[in-house]
Amino acid sequence: MNSVPKFSIISLFPDLITHASSFGVLGRAITNNSIQIEIFNPRDYTDDPRSTVDDSSYGGGPGMVMQVTPIRRAILAAKKSPIKVDEVIYLSPQGTRVGQKEIVEIGQNSHTVFLAGRYEGIDQRLIDSDITREVSLGDFVMSGGEFAALAILDAVSRSLPGVLGNQLSASEDSFHAGLLDHPHYTRPEEVDGQSVPPVLLSGDHEAIRRWRRKMSLGATYTKRPDLLTLSLLSSEDEMLLSEFRAEMQNKEAF
Repeated sequence: MNSVPKFSIISLFPDLITHASSFGVLGRAITNNSIQIEIFNPRDYTDDPRSTVDDSSYGGGPGMVMQVTPIRRAILAAKKSPIKVDEVIYLSPQGTRVGQKEIVEIGQNSHTVFLAGRYEGIDQRLIDSDITREVSLGDFVMSGGEFAALAILDAVSRSLPGVLGNQLSASEDSFHAGLLDHPHYTRPEEVDGQSVPPVLLSGDHEAIRRWRRKMSLGATYTKRPDLLTLSLLSSEDEMLLSEFRAEMQNKEAF
C-alpha cells in the first residue's frame, strides 16, 4: 500500500471539491500530505466545442444522462497515475450504504477513484464495465456525488496518523468500535442548573473509563439498538449495560 492514500475525484464541479476540501480535518490532511487529492473534469475529455458530457435518455423521460466517453476517458486519465487504482467508486443512491466498516476499507486503499454523478445519473454501461463499487450515504437523493465524496474523504482523513491533534479522538469517535460515543462536557461546571456528572470531576480514571463505556453502550442501546451485537460484548460490557438499563428504569419510575 502507498503510505499516503490517493483519491482521484471525477467531477463536473472541480472548484466545489477544491474549495470544500480546504477546510477542517480534510484540509489539514491535504496540507500535511497525509492524503492526496486529484480532480478530473469530464468536460476536459470531450471532442466537441461545447464540451458536452450529457444527453437525453433512450426511451424518453425527464433529465439528462452522463455519457460514457468523457467519463471513461477521465477514469483512464486517473489510472495513469504511478499509484495503481484499487477501486473506482460511484457515489449513487442505489449503492451500498456507507458505514465505518466501509470507511476503513476505503482508507486502506492506495488509490481510489470517486465518480461524482450528476443529472439523472450515468450511462449504465459505465457501471457495468468501469465501476467496481457503488456507495451511498443513505436513502435520499442529492443533486450530485461531490458532497458524498467529500463526506467520505473527511471520515477517512480522521483515521490517518498525524491528522488529528490527538489521535485518541479518532479511536473514541462514534462507530469506531461499533458503538455510539459517550456524552461530552466542558467548562463551566454548571449551566442553568445543569451540572457535569460528578464522576467526571472525581479524578478517578478507572471510574471515568467505566462511566464512559457504560454511557457509550447506553447511547447505542437507546438510539441505535441495531448496532448492538450482544454476542460481541465482553462480560464487563454486559454488566455495564445492565447497570444502564436499571438506572434508566429507576429514572422512569420517578
